[in-house]
Amino acid sequence: MKINQLHELFLKSNGVSTDTRKIETDTIFFALKGKNFNANSFAQKAIDLGAKYSVIDKDSLKKNDKFILVEDVLETLQQLANFHRKYLKIPILAITGSNGKTTSKELINSVLSKQFRTSATKGNLNNHIGVPLTLLKMDHSIDFGIVELGANHLEEIKELCKIAEPNYGYITNFGKAHLEGFGSIQGVIKGKSELYDYLISTNGLIFINADDSKQLKQIKDYNNIFKFSKSSSNGLEISIKSETPFVKINFLGKQIQSQLIGSYNFSNIAAAIAIGCYFELDFIKIKKGIESYHPKNNRSQIIIKKSNKIILDAYNANPTSMNAALENFRLMKGDYKIVILGDMFELGDESFNEHKAIIDSVNLSNFSAVYYVGQHFIQHKYFSEGVFFFKNIDLLQKHLQSLSINNSLILVKGSRGMSLEVLLQYL
Repeated sequence: MKINQLHELFLKSNGVSTDTRKIETDTIFFALKGKNFNANSFAQKAIDLGAKYSVIDKDSLKKNDKFILVEDVLETLQQLANFHRKYLKIPILAITGSNGKTTSKELINSVLSKQFRTSATKGNLNNHIGVPLTLLKMDHSIDFGIVELGANHLEEIKELCKIAEPNYGYITNFGKAHLEGFGSIQGVIKGKSELYDYLISTNGLIFINADDSKQLKQIKDYNNIFKFSKSSSNGLEISIKSETPFVKINFLGKQIQSQLIGSYNFSNIAAAIAIGCYFELDFIKIKKGIESYHPKNNRSQIIIKKSNKIILDAYNANPTSMNAALENFRLMKGDYKIVILGDMFELGDESFNEHKAIIDSVNLSNFSAVYYVGQHFIQHKYFSEGVFFFKNIDLLQKHLQSLSINNSLILVKGSRGMSLEVLLQYL
């Protein structure tokens, strides 16, 4: 079946599905394969549960007209998404970066939605499967699409750009993330800059933080850019008024009060403001978009529990974001400050040194108590008053359960796989 024919079926369906546990009536089920599963074997079950069709790539399963046989299910999903993106003919803004891309995406969506009918990536559906699903959620009711692009190795952003074909792009930063896949910080820069490469090749517009010399270097003499900066001489001027506990912005001689903590969120907020300005939103709409956004999903959330104030930033972690969170925590006022840090994943050969560097950084601060948890941190275990190491989350939970923590300011930071949010019940 040709993609245009499949697209006709898609338009008459209730969308697509890739999980039989979440089948909706009249959707098209795509039988994807993974390392430990082959969804071809669930194709009939999907039909039984209400799917209109099942797209498969195993010839022996084809039994009737409910089964659509293709050469490769994943490639077909991606081709369908790209065909649909062209069919809609709406502007697409792509966002990537080492840190802050999801927060930036949510802020940008919050701002632009004050003037346009927008559709943005849900959660972190930002990979080779998530990007197609994001595009296929869009329809003719949408004026503007916002797509997050995630990557942990070279060529991934390049391939995602071929699917999404963005007209606009923004890279939050280059940081020490996914070093295992990219190999080095130079690999990170090259990989993330594949978005710039695509936009330059198609004369797309690049939004860029002009205070970031690493990013300016990547676009060289390309002119189709929109710059923002803390200085009016470098671009649209957006500056920080204060950063604790929440970031407050100076813009156009007025102030915007965000609900985000830490100076590391300044550039995320500034990007959303700049993009709003480019698309001619007035100050009131931009201000409302920024101020109405509240972080969630364990991202820089401030949680009050009894007498404790907790900064929960347990969605993800890498050396760059960990250091930024610690620096912000140092600036926050508190008589008794506790740090709980979980392992940082996907650092490859750099893991040992990067975890040691975080510990060295913490040692320069005068925190009341520090708790490290995970296989990577425990390799650097040492004995000192107020410093504790735990091999896993269960052991840390048992320890915290035996304590009575009150009147404390607490930072909880670690990679998603550590699930540090489970500690909240003991804090």
